[in-house]
Amino acid sequence: MKAKTHLFTMALVAFLPLLILSCKKEPSTAPEVVAESPEPSEEDVIAHGEYLVGIMGCHDCHSPKRMGEMGPEIIPELMLSGYPSDRPVVKFDNELIKQGFPMLYPDLTGAAGPWGVSFAGNLTPHETGIGNWTEAQFKRALTQGKSKGMENGRMLLPPMPWPGFSILKDEDVHAIYTYLKSINPVENVVPAPVSPENM
Repeated sequence: MKAKTHLFTMALVAFLPLLILSCKKEPSTAPEVVAESPEPSEEDVIAHGEYLVGIMGCHDCHSPKRMGEMGPEIIPELMLSGYPSDRPVVKFDNELIKQGFPMLYPDLTGAAGPWGVSFAGNLTPHETGIGNWTEAQFKRALTQGKSKGMENGRMLLPPMPWPGFSILKDEDVHAIYTYLKSINPVENVVPAPVSPENM
């Protein structure tokens, strides 16, 4: 009995490599078909842009607010229109600012600090906002911090967090730009920044 088992084991060991080779698949010569992603529709791009604007905190500074039961609420008809031009510019004469502490308007559309006073821009598609901007200008402003997206423009002032947006993918910039071009245009000329000596 032991001899038969031994012979069977030897036969199995001898034929095992052949068995393995016969089970191996030959590589396919047919080209691999990769499913192409369909181009997103304009509605999809706008929806993605709206999502990005929401999670990136753009409304925090660029949307005027009024006080509601739960605190500051976005004024829908002024959404993303920046610091309201009909609001007086407050004089900031505070020792804490000279020590480096910033101060903010109650709805966050304006801020004062060692840099002076800065105002959130109008991001709506009105000509007083980004209505005349190209997508290249918008990308330069958002990812390089250039005012109005001009190559030789001044740098955007705090609290605009553009360094965090410098790594945005082109498709994300495109989605944000497309969304902003789709919203209600609001006429609103945002004041120019106030230099520290004129605060």
